[in-house]
Parts: sequence; structure tokens; C-alpha cells
Amino acid sequence: MASDITGSIPIVEGRYNEAYYERTKVKKDDSPRRKPINRNVVLAVLVSGAFVVILNQTLMNTALPALMEDFGITANSAQWVTTMFMLVNGIMIPVTAFLIQKFTTRSLFFAAMGLFTLGTVLATLAPTYAVLLAGRFVQAAGGGIIMPLMQTILFAIFPRDKRGQAMGTFGLVISFAPAIGPTLSGWIVEHFPWQTLFLMMLPIAIIDMIIAYFILHNVTERTNPRLDSLSIVLSSLAFGGMLFGFGNAGNTGWLSYEVLVPLSLGLVTLVLFIWRQLILEEPMLELRILKNPMFTLNTVLGMAVFIAMIGGMLMLPVYMQTMAGYTATESGLMLLPGAAIMGIMSPVTGRVFDRYGAKWLAIVGFGLLAVGTLFLTALTSTTSFAYLAVFNSIRMFGTAMVIMPVTTAALNELPQRLIPHGSALNNTMRQVAASVGTAVLVTVMTGTALDPATHGTEGLIHGVNIAFLVAGLVAVLGIIGAFFIRGSRPVPSEETVAEVSEETPAES
Repeated sequence: MASDITGSIPIVEGRYNEAYYERTKVKKDDSPRRKPINRNVVLAVLVSGAFVVILNQTLMNTALPALMEDFGITANSAQWVTTMFMLVNGIMIPVTAFLIQKFTTRSLFFAAMGLFTLGTVLATLAPTYAVLLAGRFVQAAGGGIIMPLMQTILFAIFPRDKRGQAMGTFGLVISFAPAIGPTLSGWIVEHFPWQTLFLMMLPIAIIDMIIAYFILHNVTERTNPRLDSLSIVLSSLAFGGMLFGFGNAGNTGWLSYEVLVPLSLGLVTLVLFIWRQLILEEPMLELRILKNPMFTLNTVLGMAVFIAMIGGMLMLPVYMQTMAGYTATESGLMLLPGAAIMGIMSPVTGRVFDRYGAKWLAIVGFGLLAVGTLFLTALTSTTSFAYLAVFNSIRMFGTAMVIMPVTTAALNELPQRLIPHGSALNNTMRQVAASVGTAVLVTVMTGTALDPATHGTEGLIHGVNIAFLVAGLVAVLGIIGAFFIRGSRPVPSEETVAEVSEETPAES
């Protein structure tokens, strides 16, 4: 047995010793009753819930002109309908580790989906823009809870040697929902009122809650942690400030007060938040799990693949619509083959992970991502639709081989009681990576563009090519990092294969 550098958490074979958490054992009144559950039905309910939440994040981008016309607002004001969702979502994710341990699975799931549904109703019926923003706020509060909660549930009900397949199916929605969002919303806004974007979410969310009422049981352990209000305040300021600052960097420049003020506030409070978590006996977010090298490595690799993926989804539509003469619908259609391939391959790569682990999946996946991205560094104003679709599909194929396997490998490193913390931290880091990646790549794209007065459209495209070069280099770094993955192949045991039980009806 070895100890970490603080001596506070004993480590056995690279994983935290659960004896350290004996004081947080489940209370007797939370003890489960032996009764098997249908894992696949639960997985279907979770995937449906995740789909509407993630789809909702990207639906409003193409509806901003309609909002500006209906409410008589400026483009800057309209942008808050997406910025609000991103900020609140990012602020809620770190808090979910506390919530998952404080409340039962059922109650937290219904609270999250209930908030999302309530926010959707508010947004649909919004008579003013302020009410629409309030609806997005409530939606995002529920949505921020959903993702870490669902990952925690999956890790509770699936044994180690089946988690890859489950997470692969879950990863289907992470890839497909954002890709179809702009295309779907663009078509809807052209033919129907913008309220339809919210209205179509309601049946899915309501049906999901009805089915969950009958089949979802309490599968996570309640440890009843203490609420540390200061941690929540620091977390909100830290991650909210960083996400807001990075989100503005691509539009206003890194030296603008809209970037420097929130980013400085975020970084200072992040240091205070980290210090607070390390001195608390029961931290809101257990950051010591980062001392597990394989958890940290796989989390960083997940951030890298997210930067490269998000960059492509952002830059290709900009290039196609403003530099190459394609329509918004055509740019959306170009992304669909890649999204479909990623969706189809996510469950497949999940099964491969269950058999072979994450290392070679990540190496090959990052390789495909790097090749596909580097081929997009030679764009011109006459680059064909087929060329763009093919190499974007190769990028998405590679992404599917990396994103869920490294996430599963990271969380597999932790004992069950630390999964809520690992899931919250992993999702938070991905949110930050998406914001940082977007800000950096947009800055590179605009900063390296040549003067259009001298070079014409090709000067602007030069900036896009350089930005894709940076994204490709991130993928190359991912290849190097993937070679250091160790011990990710799941090993089934009697303990992990045992059926998960539900709690008694009185506790549900």
C-alpha cells in the first residue's frame, strides 16, 4: 500500500482504498432489497433524457434572428439565450457530485428532468425576452445535473466489463444530438414559429419521466454529505467566470474587459475553490482523485478530443457559409454523415473497449482524427462538398473511437463511491475544454486571416486552415498521450457481475 503525497488517502494498486470512505457508508434505511433491474430499459430512458438536453444546447443558434425580430432585441442581447444555457449548465455540473450523494437516484432524476421540462414550458410560452431567458436558466439547471447523474447511474448498474458498451450507447447522443441541432433548427425556423423548437421537446421529456417513474429505482448510495455553501459560491464564480471569459474571447478579443474581468475572477476563485476542497473533510468535489494518474490522463485525453471535435463543428459551417458560398442547410447536411458515423460507431467502440481496453482505440482514434483534420488545412474557395463531408466523417470516426472509451477508462479507475465526483469532474473539464478550444481556434482563425482587400476570400480561408492545423496538432498530442494508457482493460469479477438491486418502495 502506498500513500498520496498528503498522506490523506491510502491508495491500493492505483485506486483509492474504499476503507477511507467507511465513514460515508450508506445508512441502514437506505439499504437495498435484492431485486434485479432491466439495465437496457434504464439505459434507453437515460439516453432519451440526455438526447433532449444535449439537442437543446444547439437548437437556438439558428433561431437568433427570429428572436431579434419577435422581441425587438439586438444581436448581443439575443446571444444570451445560448450563453445563459452554457454558463448555468457549466456551473451546475461541479455541484452534482454533492447532489448525487445527498439525494436518491429517483428524486434527483425527476428533479433534473422536471426543471428541464418546466424551463421548456416557460420558454415556449414566453411573452417577453426576460421570461425566455428565465426559461433557459431553469432548463440549464436541470440539464447540468442530468449528464453526471446518468453516467453515475450507468456505472452503478453495469458491471465493469459491460460499461464500455453502455457508455458507447450513451455516447451516441453526445455526438448525434449536437450535429443535427443546427440543421433541424434551421429547417424548423424556416417553416414554423421559433416556439416549435421548445414545444417538440416537451413530449419526449414528459414520456421519459413517465417511463422512469415505473422502471427507475434508487441505485446510487446516499452518504448524506454536509453542505458547504462557500464551496458552491466559489465553484459558481470559478467555472462561471472561466466559461464566460473564454466564451467571449473569440468575439471580443483576449484583451477586452469582457474577457479579462470574468477570466481573472474565475481563475482567482478557482484557486480558492481548489484550496477549499483540499482542506474540507467532506469536499463538495473530491479533487484528490486527480492524483490517480490514469484517471487524470484519460480525462485530459477526453479534453483534447473535445477541443479538436468542437473546433471542426464550429469552423466548417463558418467557412462554408461565409467563405465558400454554401447555404446554412448545406453546411448542416455536410456535418450529418460524420454525426451518423460517430453515432453508429460509439456502441461498437464501446464493445471493443470492454474486450481490449482504451489504449489502442485511443491511439488509432486520435490518428484518424489527426489525419482527417490535417486534410482540412488545405481548404480553398472551391473545395467540394464531398471532400468536406468525407474528411469530416473520418474525423468523427476517430472521435468515436476516443471520446467514450477514455471517459469509461477514467471512471473505471475509481471506486463506486467516488464515481459521482469523477463524473462531475470529467464533465466539468470537458465543458472547460470546449470553451477554451472554441476561444483559441476562433482567435487563431481570425488572427491569422490575411487581409481580404489584398488576398480576397482566400485570405480569410488561410485563417481557417491555420486553425485546423492547430486542432490537428492537438490530435497529434493525443496520439502521444494515448501510448501511456495503462490497465484500462476491464476484468469481470463475481462482485461486478452481481445484479444491482432496487431500494424498498418506502424509500422510492
